[in-house]
Amino acid sequence: MDDPAKNPPENSEEKLKIYFLPNLLTAGNLFCGFVALTKIVDADPYSEDYFNQIKMALAFILLACIFDLLDGRVARMGGVESPFGREFDSLADLISFGVAPAFLVQRVVLADVFGQYRSISWFIASIYLLCGAFRLARFNCLAIMGGSGSKDFLGFPIPSAAGLVASLTLLIIHLNTKGRSLGPGNYVIAAVLVFLSAMMVSTVRYPSFKTLGLRSTSTFAKAIGAAIFIGALFILREKILYYVLPAFFTLYLIYGFVRPSLSRAWRREIEEEDDEHETS
Repeated sequence: MDDPAKNPPENSEEKLKIYFLPNLLTAGNLFCGFVALTKIVDADPYSEDYFNQIKMALAFILLACIFDLLDGRVARMGGVESPFGREFDSLADLISFGVAPAFLVQRVVLADVFGQYRSISWFIASIYLLCGAFRLARFNCLAIMGGSGSKDFLGFPIPSAAGLVASLTLLIIHLNTKGRSLGPGNYVIAAVLVFLSAMMVSTVRYPSFKTLGLRSTSTFAKAIGAAIFIGALFILREKILYYVLPAFFTLYLIYGFVRPSLSRAWRREIEEEDDEHETS
């Protein structure tokens, strides 16, 4: 009997839909992850420019977060979501938000914390990577089983985990005056990495904010607030980068814990949900 895997249907090529713009954005995500890795590898710990090179790697991880934020929304707005796009996105996320942050923290933080016991640093970094891979695989399985319509993430999203690690590391580098070591900040980042590993594979639910987009409506106050925030990005670029980003990702992390205790009205206001789309 023929194996269907070895003899795919003749029209299988027609069923595989690859949409250009969303997948181009996903490719940008993957490219940023690869560049971040090369910057980490090229960084010389004995160079006076060491932390500037690390900053470049962190910036590319954060840029990958922006690409990841856009690709899914572009696909949904155009009605061009596809299984290929979902799988490609997960592969890119594993590199940009799994491998790159784990490798960066291992080299910049954990290697300094554990010193000669480098095997421990690799082990802790690998826990983060494995948990991130597990979370992405679980997400894809739930989507295949019919859960893709949910607007909730099960477990802390890996792009947000990477964004928190990258932005927090940037802040600690910014606050560091010695320029050679992150000092006590090493232990903070190490603890955050382990905690995020557990949160990614947890059952805590986070809103995906899939309803937010160009077609979403908002109150006048929110529109004014958004305009002020965008203006602040241009005026206070450095302050926004160093202080607001880690605060934003931290608030999102905490929100998953306080969300169940909020009333439906509050959740609907924060998450921009319509009554007919409200999840149970």
